[in-house]
Amino acid sequence: MQDHSSFRKMLVGIGFFCATCVAAVIGYRIAGWSLVDSLYMVVITIFGVGYGEVHPIDSPALKFFTALIIIAGCSSGIYVVGGFVQMIAEGEIQRALGVRRMSRGINETSGHVIVCGFGRVGRMLTAELRELGEPFVCVDSNPERIAEAEALGYLVVTGDAGQEETLNRAGIARARVLATVLPDDAANVFITLTARELTEEIEIIARGESTATQRKLIRSGANHVVLPAAIGASKIANMISCPSAGALLADPKHSERLRTDLHSLGLSLHEYPIAATSNVLGSPLGELQSSCDGGMLVVAIRHADETMLQNPPADQVIQAGDTLFIVTDHSNRLSLSRATQLKRPEIVYRGSRVQP
Repeated sequence: MQDHSSFRKMLVGIGFFCATCVAAVIGYRIAGWSLVDSLYMVVITIFGVGYGEVHPIDSPALKFFTALIIIAGCSSGIYVVGGFVQMIAEGEIQRALGVRRMSRGINETSGHVIVCGFGRVGRMLTAELRELGEPFVCVDSNPERIAEAEALGYLVVTGDAGQEETLNRAGIARARVLATVLPDDAANVFITLTARELTEEIEIIARGESTATQRKLIRSGANHVVLPAAIGASKIANMISCPSAGALLADPKHSERLRTDLHSLGLSLHEYPIAATSNVLGSPLGELQSSCDGGMLVVAIRHADETMLQNPPADQVIQAGDTLFIVTDHSNRLSLSRATQLKRPEIVYRGSRVQP
């Protein structure tokens, strides 16, 4: 913004200078001078050469006009030069003031996250932190990446995150978490070592590319190690092996793995086939759920024709031949079994219906 202001100042000065020259030529032409003499007089007058007048200036009006030309020409020339110098100087001044403001902003920040590396992962991480409202400081040795982060309004520190001085400028003594997400494993290990030497309290999350690096990062002082390649491979494998919730429930191998995962959370997945004499036959799912005080969730229904209904609505009517896939905690298994038990057979004794 300030650079544009200096450039506008130069344009105004140049315009005023040209207007002064044109007005001076016209004035001398009105006085009866030739065009060449008028131009020559303007040049030696405005630029202060002073070789002497081309023609005698003996009238008060011509003397006053020449004095005005000298004042206007010199002033506009100084104005142009001043704008040019200002445009050059403001870049350095603004840069120095920007660094000072940035340092003051970091010094006033505490409990923040230090993100080492503003590459592909660093950009995504900082975007998430900004969305969550978490304060953070970006550290990178690449001036172009730092300029990009600064343009986004982030607090930045230019320098090698493996150097103590750089981490101190990032406020590591007041930081809560340090995340080193550089694509270079060796750099992440060195940054982890440096950060752990500076403070024992900070939580360090490090990026790694191999399991061997994971062990080194843990020994270097990292609290958590994230392996993006391993996470991505696991996700792809799950998508290949478990393409849908229906396949997850229908395949015994996948269903068993789901039961194991739920068990670690204190939950269970059960299949409840609905017979023609079941208590819940013809009832909506919502009624079954209320009978268990809401401590269960029907995730799918497999009908008698083997079709699978995922996430059934509460008004779905339970039919004979259905199999309910229900997730519940261990304490609700008994009440759920009672709710779905078979109806007791009726006995007709001497014309009267009695329950056994």
